[in-house]
Amino acid sequence: MSRLASATETPREVQQPVLEAPRWSCSLGGALTTGLGIYGVVPILHSGAGCGLGHQFGMTYASGENAGGALGGTGTPCSCLVEEHVIFGGESKLRNLIKSTIELVKGDLFAVVSGCVPSLIGDDTNAIVREFDGKASVIHIKAPGFAGTSYDGYELFFEAVTDQFLQARPVEKKTINILGVVPFQHLFWKGTLPVLKATFAKLGVDANILFTEFGGVENLRRLPSAELNLVLSPWNGHRAAGKLEEKFGTPWYAYPAVPVGPKQTTRLVREVAKRLSLDQALVDRVIAHEEHHAYRFAEYFGDGLILGLPHAYFAVVADTPTAIGVTQYLTNEIAYIPDIVILADNPPEAARPAIVHELTDGIDVANKPEIVFEADSHKIRQKLKNRNFLFLLASSLEKITAGEEYGAMHHSIAFPSYDRLVLDRTYAGYRGGLALAEELTSKWVGPL
Repeated sequence: MSRLASATETPREVQQPVLEAPRWSCSLGGALTTGLGIYGVVPILHSGAGCGLGHQFGMTYASGENAGGALGGTGTPCSCLVEEHVIFGGESKLRNLIKSTIELVKGDLFAVVSGCVPSLIGDDTNAIVREFDGKASVIHIKAPGFAGTSYDGYELFFEAVTDQFLQARPVEKKTINILGVVPFQHLFWKGTLPVLKATFAKLGVDANILFTEFGGVENLRRLPSAELNLVLSPWNGHRAAGKLEEKFGTPWYAYPAVPVGPKQTTRLVREVAKRLSLDQALVDRVIAHEEHHAYRFAEYFGDGLILGLPHAYFAVVADTPTAIGVTQYLTNEIAYIPDIVILADNPPEAARPAIVHELTDGIDVANKPEIVFEADSHKIRQKLKNRNFLFLLASSLEKITAGEEYGAMHHSIAFPSYDRLVLDRTYAGYRGGLALAEELTSKWVGPL
């Protein structure tokens, strides 16, 4: 198992003050959008109607102006609980909703996500779900908003899948599952996962990804057959990996970021290769080929970089896996200077020393950045004032103030992002750094 943040294997106790514009939703939102990210899963909300519609605006649109798909937003089956259900209960309405959804909606797995009202009034949602045994695959994720954030909802989804849906399968050698990339919450999830899958395929490794592929539920069923679970986060996804290890004995490794560019991707490849005992000669050939391409193409933006804005100070405000990946790439491969890095996803205390290590000892620069853990948008704004950075990689919440308050150019790389459409764009992998350099250099290059 990973040593990065073993304390996150159990649910976190949420002890947060009121925050201004935090960069997440509630646990129901995380469970709902995780289900929406898997083709073949039909989410069924047992909640008020506003929960589904609110997450259409607050989660899917905020993730690079994305829709939730056919079953997101107003298309999500919902029990639409109102005052009378608070008094008399909503079990009967849920039973009828599940029955009609199975009849009307084509799906391979129906995921009932119960919110605050059922949890408060004591609806026996598990009992209702069990009534459909033998009729359809139906699971229940208990995810009241007060149970945590959307990151916790991701964990709750996979814990429910592990307990209620998965069955033991023979281990398939050279097969891994990729966990820790939270759909919609991670801005580039749709592009990141296929790119990493393709990279591992060149090594003869079958990387099972649960999102973006049409056989999503079959990929879920394959989870227990992996030789290794790879978690791309220093804290999120650890509970899910721990649950799979507990039930199926699958070892797991946590890489601290979504890797950006050649150096980080090679580091990840070598770590996985070591754990799977891959052929070293093949690994070296693949790395040499991919690095050669990435560095050859990096030469093409060299003049724009050196003549336009060389050795610039920058700031990052993002979720931890994104912040680490982007900061290490810009520092170690572009020779930019990090001024401040703000981690806005509230990682648990146990994970923070390892995160600080990645953002200080993990970067090759004399002046180490200030590392701040802060989720409150007002406090983030104050922290960014009166600093030296020339450009700011953050969410769209910082866009308006970037120029007038900080005198910096702005680029959205993190949730929420309402100012750009993100489809299958990614900064991950060997060539992902080129995409990031392309976007950033375009903001100031020319005329030379």
